[in-house]
Amino acid sequence: MKNYQNFKPLLVAILAVLFFVAGSQDMFAQNKKNRIRINVDYFKVNDQEHYLNIKASARIDKQTVEVANAELDIMAIVDDEEIELGKAVTSAAGTTKYVIKDFKSLEPDSTGFYNLLVSFGGNDVFKKASKEISFKNADIRAQLITKDSVNYIAAHIIDTKMDSTIADVPLTVQVKRLFRPLKIGEDFYITDEEGAIEVAIEDGIPGLDGNLTLEVVLKDSDDYGTVSTAIIAPIGKNIVRESTFNERTMWSPRGKTPIFLLSLTFSFIIIVWGIFVYLFRNLMKIVKS
Repeated sequence: MKNYQNFKPLLVAILAVLFFVAGSQDMFAQNKKNRIRINVDYFKVNDQEHYLNIKASARIDKQTVEVANAELDIMAIVDDEEIELGKAVTSAAGTTKYVIKDFKSLEPDSTGFYNLLVSFGGNDVFKKASKEISFKNADIRAQLITKDSVNYIAAHIIDTKMDSTIADVPLTVQVKRLFRPLKIGEDFYITDEEGAIEVAIEDGIPGLDGNLTLEVVLKDSDDYGTVSTAIIAPIGKNIVRESTFNERTMWSPRGKTPIFLLSLTFSFIIIVWGIFVYLFRNLMKIVKS
């Protein structure tokens, strides 16, 4: 009995330590924030826009999930100084598109690279995070030429800062489509020492009113990002619009029901109601007699 009384304070102390450790672990687990990952890609469409495709994700319970409603700051880095350009918020899919509205106001560094920073300030669930992206500015110029009755698309790519052509880079030539572009020839063509390519356009490619939208694209370049340009060429096989939306057909809207179908329907209605009226009149005659 005395031995039990001697060990009683020790058991109480051990239990208190165990409860304290367990509570500390639960509190630490509740306060632990997840790490967010930011991916940034640069895109340029010649004579139209420069923009960033941004995606935010996180690793939670051994699964990668998209981070929605993440408020992001986009800044330009000039001489180690951060200049705010704007803000963006991710969608339910964890993505957002940020259009660089005044690209000409950005200043590249001495090597011709533009340096941008996308940062996340953190919240109750995720830690702070940031991603820096660097890219040069390139232009792709394209035109349609004809040699020996064969149509070609001729394109060249230049570095706008250095005012020099860009050799040995892969350019893809494709026809713009609604869902997926149609590649012309090989998967890509390497530019020569003058930064140029010439690709023959095969005959018979269908296009609305005979027009093809030809695109030349530099994809996922380490230095230049994704750069594209497009021209409209009247060299396609003519596709005539055959829309019957405003005509009276079986698949037209309710207001464009075919006349014969309306006539048939109303005829059935009149016949059925005529039978009802005839039966009702005969019934009244029987009752009166």
